[in-house]
Amino acid sequence: MGRILALDHGKKRTGIAVTDELQLIASGLTTVRTHDLIIFLKKYLNDEDVDCIVVGEPKQMNNTPSESEALIKPFLKQLSKTFPEMPIERQDERFTSKMAFQTMIDSGLKKKQRRDKALVDEISATIILQAYLNRK
Repeated sequence: MGRILALDHGKKRTGIAVTDELQLIASGLTTVRTHDLIIFLKKYLNDEDVDCIVVGEPKQMNNTPSESEALIKPFLKQLSKTFPEMPIERQDERFTSKMAFQTMIDSGLKKKQRRDKALVDEISATIILQAYLNRK
């Protein structure tokens, strides 16, 4: 069994989380510049056995796609074209940034550390992945 990789895709940065080989535990992996994401994924997927990529799906409260979905659609096409054999799943990502920030507070991170947007993105990707695992 391979890992599941989750992406919290953003305009500037993308948070990345991954499961263990048994697909039981979601852990933050890193944050990369969105501009460099495909390059990162090529290397990672070459080095690791990945069964599926989960991409966060931003929705508004009324369940309609949020404005940032327009930025994700072209990326999804590029992802499918670059990795045609890789299954791509979507996971609702409402409130993940707020949950990530609260997680940082709860874990005792100092205010300066909580300003690290890359860390927020990585934790958000982990929350997206855990939600996907819970749904699965």
